[in-house]
Amino acid sequence: MRALARITPPILLATALVCSAAGPAGAAEPPPKVPEAVGWGGAVASVDADATAAGIEVLRKGGNAVDAAVAVAAALGVTEPYSAGIGGGGYFVYYDHATGRVSTIDGRETASRTADTSLFLEDGKPLPFADAVTSGLSVGVPGAPATWETAVRLWGKRSFADALRPAERIAEQGFTVDRTFQDQTALNQARFKDFPDTAKLFLPGGALPAVGSTFRNPDLAATYRQLGREGTDALYRGDLAADIVNTVQHPPVDPASGRNARPGKVDAADLAAYRVRRQQPTHVAYRDYDLYSIAPSSSGGTTVGEALGILEDGEVGQYDGTQYYHHFLDASRIAFADRNRWVGDPAFNDVPVRELLSERYAASRACLISPDRALTSPLAPGDPRHPARCGDTGAAPAAEPYEGLSTSHLTVADRWGNVVSYTLTLEQTGGSGITVPGRGFLLNNELTDFNFTPLTPGVPDPNLPGPGKRPRSSLSPTIVLRDGEPLLATGSPGGATIITTTLQVLLGRLDRGLSLEQAIAAPRASQRNTAATQAEPDFLALPERARLEALGHVFASTPEIGAATGVERLPDGRWVAAAEPVRRGGGSAAVVRPAP
Repeated sequence: MRALARITPPILLATALVCSAAGPAGAAEPPPKVPEAVGWGGAVASVDADATAAGIEVLRKGGNAVDAAVAVAAALGVTEPYSAGIGGGGYFVYYDHATGRVSTIDGRETASRTADTSLFLEDGKPLPFADAVTSGLSVGVPGAPATWETAVRLWGKRSFADALRPAERIAEQGFTVDRTFQDQTALNQARFKDFPDTAKLFLPGGALPAVGSTFRNPDLAATYRQLGREGTDALYRGDLAADIVNTVQHPPVDPASGRNARPGKVDAADLAAYRVRRQQPTHVAYRDYDLYSIAPSSSGGTTVGEALGILEDGEVGQYDGTQYYHHFLDASRIAFADRNRWVGDPAFNDVPVRELLSERYAASRACLISPDRALTSPLAPGDPRHPARCGDTGAAPAAEPYEGLSTSHLTVADRWGNVVSYTLTLEQTGGSGITVPGRGFLLNNELTDFNFTPLTPGVPDPNLPGPGKRPRSSLSPTIVLRDGEPLLATGSPGGATIITTTLQVLLGRLDRGLSLEQAIAAPRASQRNTAATQAEPDFLALPERARLEALGHVFASTPEIGAATGVERLPDGRWVAAAEPVRRGGGSAAVVRPAP
């Protein structure tokens, strides 16, 4: 695999961050996007330079990784509003260096207590997906604000208001529009224009925001101030809650647009009843490493973990390029066959987490992989509770469900050795497309992550809608320890491709001898138990492609897969922050004190 050169010396970031923090009356000059930074005092990596700078600011002022992660997340709600923010949710994974423990927060959005399996059915038939997305029906109770406040209360060193302050400033003063922001707005222009409050905010004067212009969101700044002052009670029980309920139940659509934006079910009681879940992480011992991730309702930890278990008996680091990719793709294929059958909200389904991650089950599935030929999809799931010889259950395979690609991932470490890996999302790029009037943020469309009808007729489906239920996710925030100490953390956006991206980054770094930056930048492919494997153009240009096709792999081109970030602790105590050099416009990595 080719080595990937660094693009900008990380030391250049220090001056830029100081300028950004100074905050002139207008929008600050955006810090440069640097894909790798090395140094001391803590590290931050995200998709956005302003958000990364917000995290570094908090670390420099004495905050820890949790405080900084919440600051980055809130800032992404300003600068990446189509992927993150108050109206969404996500999963927070935290390593506490003082205790050596990994803890998680499930901040997934939930369906109304009045929702049932008919949520997305009309006249007994499933709604067209586009109609479901852009509606109140798609909106789940947001979990991001509760996640932020809970994390800071449990593990932070500073106040919730302190963590929100950088984002409040960015929203008030503005940030500089880049090509990615304009392109994502253009993707949503047809539906944004149908909602007057969304159009006023994101289509100023009826046009796309110009690249290089300053984008301000004073309504969101005021919302952050209110949350900092009153806490999240304002959102789950106060006047902000009332505004959310009114927006969901009466989508503020332009009558002249002709759009049928169906009302949703979420009400004041649903908001007041929302709670994040504190739960044990998934844990996989892989070679000399301990990998921790998020347990269901996300499928990320179980699916990445199962694939690693399938691969562990092989010499992944010794395979040639063809066999490495072959085993990676087929292990992903197998893990997705099981994910689609078994993983859902554990409050409603008996999810066999321990069995999916067991060595016995991994062995029963690993033997399906032959070095001489690729498996074909759709592959039938196994039964983790009763592993059959080579996974031969005769069960019906499940089709791949749709899952939106718009998400954001951030990773943070501090000078004390604490680490956060946090993936947050609205689901679709632009979420539901509906802005809460006067509040400055979009609402999610996470409930469309439910399967509208069973994937396989006659087979139990763990991911159908239900009252108060959390839709299955693929978010895979991961922390890796070695000998009880943090080695690295990583994760990615990208819908169901999050799982394969995270797996590929981990394999590249832990088995293939790549640096973290190289593992993040490497060409990607994503096999999710489908007939064709999605692959980036750079992957399709690899010499291994022809040999993989000779084994039976089929590829379909896609422009890009994921936008990962990560941090890594070096043996001398320095931190490496790494982000994408190109994907999604390039990411932003920074450290508190850059190495000379």
